[in-house]
Amino acid sequence: MNQEIEDAVADNKYVELMYKVIDKKSGSVLTEVEYPLGYVHGVTEVLAPAVTAELEGRLAGDVIEVPIDCNQLYGPRDESLVIIEPIENVPEEYCEVGMSILMENDSGQAKTFIVTRVDKKSVTIDGNNPLCGREVLFRLDIKTVRDATEEEIEFGGKLEDVPDVEGTVKVPL
Repeated sequence: MNQEIEDAVADNKYVELMYKVIDKKSGSVLTEVEYPLGYVHGVTEVLAPAVTAELEGRLAGDVIEVPIDCNQLYGPRDESLVIIEPIENVPEEYCEVGMSILMENDSGQAKTFIVTRVDKKSVTIDGNNPLCGREVLFRLDIKTVRDATEEEIEFGGKLEDVPDVEGTVKVPL
């Protein structure tokens, strides 16, 4: 078998990669990982399926860019999910931009809202996905591609030995 094909991203391969999400309009980096993200391809879903599909057949050392219209992933922005509350009605621990708040509707369905603005009079929370309404570029830098072990396939990622009161236990990272 061709060595290149053996080392390519495919199902049951352990893959480590770095990535950045870049706003296509402004060019600003919206998010990026500080440490390589490891997963078992075809077993663990760590990125959007449209991004994961572009990794198929790629090799360690490859850097690829995947354009994504986030409206296709998350739908259009829904302004009814933007809530402005008087600051005195909001607990102090939620008065920080970037704070996540899990809220439940009358039917018991939970949804995460993010604090997007705080001023002297009000707090704005938004239930839209932060990428909603944007066109972004996923820049992926593939660091490692190798056969996953049976344990990694079972747990969906790399296992590390961690101390336990009974001895040593393996946990997925």
